[in-house]
Amino acid sequence: MNRGPSARADRFSVGDLLVEATTDLSSRPGRLVMTLLGTVIGVAALVVTLGFAQTTAEQLSRQFNAFAATQLVAVPEQAQVGGRTVAAGTVPWDAVQRMQRLAGVEQAAVVAEVPLPEGATITAVPVNDPSQAPAAPPRLFAASAQLLDTLEGTVSTGRMFDAGHDRRGDRVAVLGARAAERLGVARVDTQPAIFVDGLAYSVVGVVDGVQARGELLDAVVIPTGAARSDFRLVSPGEVQARIVVDSGAQVGAQTALALVPDAPETLEVRAPPGRSALARSVQADVNVVFLVLSGVVLLAGAVGIASVTTLSVLERTGEIGLRRALGATPRQIAGQFMTESVVVGLLGGLLGAALGVLVLLLVCLVQGWAPVLNPLVAGGGVLLGGAVGLLAGGFPAWRASRIEPVVALRGA
Repeated sequence: MNRGPSARADRFSVGDLLVEATTDLSSRPGRLVMTLLGTVIGVAALVVTLGFAQTTAEQLSRQFNAFAATQLVAVPEQAQVGGRTVAAGTVPWDAVQRMQRLAGVEQAAVVAEVPLPEGATITAVPVNDPSQAPAAPPRLFAASAQLLDTLEGTVSTGRMFDAGHDRRGDRVAVLGARAAERLGVARVDTQPAIFVDGLAYSVVGVVDGVQARGELLDAVVIPTGAARSDFRLVSPGEVQARIVVDSGAQVGAQTALALVPDAPETLEVRAPPGRSALARSVQADVNVVFLVLSGVVLLAGAVGIASVTTLSVLERTGEIGLRRALGATPRQIAGQFMTESVVVGLLGGLLGAALGVLVLLLVCLVQGWAPVLNPLVAGGGVLLGGAVGLLAGGFPAWRASRIEPVVALRGA
């Protein structure tokens, strides 16, 4: 009976190659550990350095953002009229609402310095003591209720006046920390009052931490509604806005048109620049350094795999000769050694990626950083280990396939 052609017994399947490769590796655990060590260190170093590059870039970005200017100011342009400097335009009273419609603006407020009449005083007592030497009063500012949020200031005691106070024109005031000390106001729970040109204003809070407008620490701030009714304030002196980092160019170009659409040239807008070229340059340099270090370490791991695999070929010359004598082809011999290298590379890549992620997490935990690592880096580390094993095993496998059976058996 004709049963057809029989299968070629001298052909190895992929399964046979895997069995032969893993069997040989498991029979030499010491060599396997030494071979894995280079790949594990190389891939772990790659994952760690790439993770540190991304984490460091994020930390640098946060540091630069923390020091980046986020305050935008719009003031009327100045013009010379009759030898005097006058404002060429005005800021509208609804400037806050207009600014808040712009993308990139987080908060906005209007501010104006209120000129006091000649001889006017700001004191904490209702009577004038003629025995006391006259002193210059603190500066008086009018502002909308959003001022403190815009400047990211803090209230040391009491609170900031609100939009209701502003809308009703209530006579309330907030003191800068140094102005409060000068006027002798240390607390507001006793409802202290100050007298601005003889008008009593209730002190509702004391503020500090307004680095963006340091002059406010020596000043008295009242609502714009009270300034309009009591001191005939005609218009805000300027608009102060807190914007998103790197949005200065965009918001600056839109501010004048949003505030004075019929005459935008009458406003001068002072917008902070975007993130400096220094920040971008530093981040790029850090990434390059880490990538170069990763490549060097990974190259060292590839050399380790190639060295150990070549040593394995030299030590197994007799085994290779015996396999060739029994019918193994050069391609099968090369395939076996290539498979061993790839298996070692994949295993080393898996262990190295896990070790790298663990080291990154531990370092970030100790330093208090937020770890940043693209998930593809860890997964790619495993595949990269296999690719390194494939490349590193190429020459040893070719060398093993070139060994002649007679020479190998004679040398064994």
